[in-house]
Amino acid sequence: MQDDPEGPGFGTRLVQMGRPRSAAQTFVNPPLERGSSVLFPSVAARDATRARPFDQVLTYGLKGGPTHFHLEDAVAEIEGGSRSQIVSTGLAAVTAALMAYLRGGQHCLVPDSVYGPTRTFLDGMGAGFGIATTYYPPTIDEGGLRAMMRANTALVYAESPGSHTMEVQDVAMLARVAHGAGARLVLDNTWGLSFFRPFDHGVDCSIQAGTKYLGGHSDLLLGALTTSDDANWQRVRSTATTLGHYASPDDCWLALRSLRTLRVRMQEQMRSGLEVAGWLRGRPEVIEVLHPALPGARGHDLWKRDFSGAASLFSVVLAPRFDHDDLVAMIDALRLFGIGASWGGFESLVLPTAALITRTVEAGKFPGQIMRLHVGLEDTRDLIADLEAGFEVLARHAAGRAGRPHPTPPDWTGQ
Repeated sequence: MQDDPEGPGFGTRLVQMGRPRSAAQTFVNPPLERGSSVLFPSVAARDATRARPFDQVLTYGLKGGPTHFHLEDAVAEIEGGSRSQIVSTGLAAVTAALMAYLRGGQHCLVPDSVYGPTRTFLDGMGAGFGIATTYYPPTIDEGGLRAMMRANTALVYAESPGSHTMEVQDVAMLARVAHGAGARLVLDNTWGLSFFRPFDHGVDCSIQAGTKYLGGHSDLLLGALTTSDDANWQRVRSTATTLGHYASPDDCWLALRSLRTLRVRMQEQMRSGLEVAGWLRGRPEVIEVLHPALPGARGHDLWKRDFSGAASLFSVVLAPRFDHDDLVAMIDALRLFGIGASWGGFESLVLPTAALITRTVEAGKFPGQIMRLHVGLEDTRDLIADLEAGFEVLARHAAGRAGRPHPTPPDWTGQ
């Protein structure tokens, strides 16, 4: 976790941030405040407020209220940025950032390992707006990235680690190339919440899916955009409000409550995730564990250089002798791992991911089936026992395929 050696620790700041203190007798948590219409004492007061469109002032419910402002202040402090804009979902944060920095006739570079809905937006609506997108290998080197920049490249997008296949990106290098060409760098930093400080590495705008670890309980949808300076924040905020993005104050209040335990949850889930990942690495059914915090894993050196910890989301590559049906039989037999697409909550989750992976350049090629695991707050001995029983089902199902064709490796291209 990110601690200030000369000031309060991260855990202490989490308890205090986004929570106005008063000498008056009051509850510990700030109240939930809802509203749409705002009343002003005079026309002059209304005009004065409307003249400050980028300040945290009450103008209309769409522009946020006290509960929103408390959460925005807290997220900005966690990310180490200037200001934050809260929106309704993680995908809303992604699309708002893209629309803030891209216009028709411009070009953006996006890692081939990007979150699927980000690709869907750019290939569909983005292309319809006249935005050109090129996908680059997520582990591209500096020379390769420079060669892909165009005169009209306005944005380099990053997601580190990559969705499903966990490639760690050299964010400082991406920033250097982007800024050298007059472009901006946007990073989806959801996996790295509190473990990676984006603005120390040159990021202009950092995206959080607050649905995940920030919410922590799998019961709200939320997104956040945090920026390096006020100029970037004004650009993001103007776009978000113009598009009508809004977040429920109820969800903001729940997120404020949840973030008080963020440090202890993520530390415990990091520890448990590494324990389960290390155990999986020793299984004969597994040929690779895609967890950058494991020594020797892909991306470990960059992770060690840039991160202070690790989320509990990672992927596992099975030996080529197992096919999709074998993996499905194993997953269906698990008792403690729920089958679910999101992550960051208190419960453990699993997904077969081959059908969710799209690649259009040489990236993310693996010889066997992949399952993505999110390790929650259950006892690791119970999770390991559950997986062990699942591997027994996997082996029995594969043995029952006698006489059927040998499985072929998944095709990641164009899925």
